[in-house]
Amino acid sequence: MAEHTGAPPVTGPGGPCPQRITLISASMGAGHDGAATELARHLTAAGFLIDRHDFLDLLPAGTGRLLCGAYHQLLTWAPAGYQHIYAATEHTRRPGPAIRALLRSTQRRTLAAVTPDTRAVVSTYPGASQVLGALRQRGRLIIPALTYLTDFSVHSLWVAPGIDAHLAAHPIPAAQAHAQGAAAVTVTGPMTDPRFTPATADDRRAARARFALPHDTPLALLVAGSWGVGPVREAAAEILATRLALPVVVCGRNQALADRLRAEGIVHVHGWVEDMPGLMHACDVLVQNAGGLTSLEALASGLPVASYRCIPGHGQTNAAALDEAGLASWIREPDQLAPTLTELLHGPRGRSQRAAGLALLSSAPGPVQAVTALAAGRLPAAHSGVHAPAAVHPAALPHPVPVRLPAPRDPAATDPDAQPHPAARRPVTPRRPRPVRPAGAPRPARRRMTRMAVAVAATVSLGIAPLAHALSEDPSLHLSAFAHYLEDDDR
Repeated sequence: MAEHTGAPPVTGPGGPCPQRITLISASMGAGHDGAATELARHLTAAGFLIDRHDFLDLLPAGTGRLLCGAYHQLLTWAPAGYQHIYAATEHTRRPGPAIRALLRSTQRRTLAAVTPDTRAVVSTYPGASQVLGALRQRGRLIIPALTYLTDFSVHSLWVAPGIDAHLAAHPIPAAQAHAQGAAAVTVTGPMTDPRFTPATADDRRAARARFALPHDTPLALLVAGSWGVGPVREAAAEILATRLALPVVVCGRNQALADRLRAEGIVHVHGWVEDMPGLMHACDVLVQNAGGLTSLEALASGLPVASYRCIPGHGQTNAAALDEAGLASWIREPDQLAPTLTELLHGPRGRSQRAAGLALLSSAPGPVQAVTALAAGRLPAAHSGVHAPAAVHPAALPHPVPVRLPAPRDPAATDPDAQPHPAARRPVTPRRPRPVRPAGAPRPARRRMTRMAVAVAATVSLGIAPLAHALSEDPSLHLSAFAHYLEDDDR
């Protein structure tokens, strides 16, 4: 007998009890969790009871934590390989067999996390969306499932068949999701902590004093996510060399990065910052490399935003989408850094970006309205168009440009059950015989091989796409990156 989750509204002695919403995020960095935190706060204020779950905890036998760490290592030591895999799979319509098997292993735990009185489930992580969509398609989850898109660009794994609605912060990610077949794409606007507001002159002076920052010098806040990944040292040195602003670097939980920056003469270096609204009040421009939640927080704070030395994959596609929206300037080459900082600090580009960011935050109601409506059964579950709530003023937002999808190469690209054309099958290369290790010779570096295997598994499993597909495009693209990752076992 099939297992179902969902029930009629719970009624107590005094009438209907508060309705419950389940949120599923993932502690892959801080962006997915940050979006879930704000969504939980807004939904709680609207009268809902909230259950939160980390998708990594739903993976079997601690696999989630292992894969998270390995993915972090891959992004740190093999960024070129990550970029090639992301690009090769950005518009793949269906996860490969390895991903589907891993996601199926979480279905029972996911159902167990959804209590009978839950009215809707919201995902802020693509892996969770894939599981929820599959459960909806099979009829095992009978309440609405929604995806809140936390990125400004939309990788294919964000779009899961079976999901009832996809909520986007802006028309550009909404158009990208719609072009990839997402259902009920709705522009709801972003969410940020209410402490992120434009600073007054008094706020600025107080914040600079609190963080021991100079009072009369332009400050560029340089952030690299909670992991502190990417070429942060290069970016900090180049900002300092422009003599236009002092870099104020936030390294997240990367203590080694903070220590190296201080040793290299960067004076204002921070680790994990609890009072990020105050630090943004102290600064004049944000320079970031991932395009996630911090960018939206800067827009809410009235800071102009520059994307520079972006991390591979979503860092670069987010930078392109933010630039297209007129919300952040994407600095693609080092020689563009100084003129762009000048324009953002003192010119019309900075003023226009501030206005566009504040307009985005003030003109859209956020996703709570859409979640509430779908939980009450007021949004069409099968609609696949892009639409916006009445509170969104289209004139304040740029016109979206849909993503162009590549034409399929064979029937299997559009029909998962179809067999590929015989001409599309690649010949099987005979496996080389394993060399015999001479007696007394040292054993292979097992630790390195384990790290490589786990890093590959992380890439496959945690929201990129099947590595086999990417390797089949051009194996040579990835070998050098993985070799670099394995060169030093003691990093």
